[in-house]
Amino acid sequence: MITGTILPIDAANIDTDQIIPARYLTGITKEGLGQHLFAGLPGGAALLAQYPEASIVVTRENFGCGSSREHAAWALVDRGFRAVIATSFARIFHENAYANAIIPIQLTPDQIERCLHEKQLSIDIAGEYVKLSDGTTYSFTLDPLRKAFITGGGFLAYLASKIDDVRHWEKRHVATPS
Repeated sequence: MITGTILPIDAANIDTDQIIPARYLTGITKEGLGQHLFAGLPGGAALLAQYPEASIVVTRENFGCGSSREHAAWALVDRGFRAVIATSFARIFHENAYANAIIPIQLTPDQIERCLHEKQLSIDIAGEYVKLSDGTTYSFTLDPLRKAFITGGGFLAYLASKIDDVRHWEKRHVATPS
């Protein structure tokens, strides 16, 4: 169970240039991108300052639209965000979220409206539900394989955890050359 303060962004179509403007994509590592998170969003810096402990973004539809940069997910992770809750996501951001262990949760517009007015939310990844402060729960669905990416620390960490299994399988199934 993940419980965290929300960052309410009551807007739709938050694009990747609002999440992390291209002018900050000059480094060669993921670290440090969080300091520029939402630098392209009008009022973004003030919003982050108002919610310094936030770890769950709650927003409206089409989050992560725009260019396909994975830096948007990296900036969220670097700033300590664990989940984004929206009515919909741009396809590439959705994949990048899974790959970087950010929980992409899709809820209905009415459910988003309620979540935007919460201070904290709890997310049960295994049970696939979001719990509000009054005990109300909203179900969501995660793709089973991608859910393993999230619980395994992201796509690359998940793959790294399978190396021994692959080597063991190869020893059993690959013929030894004579």
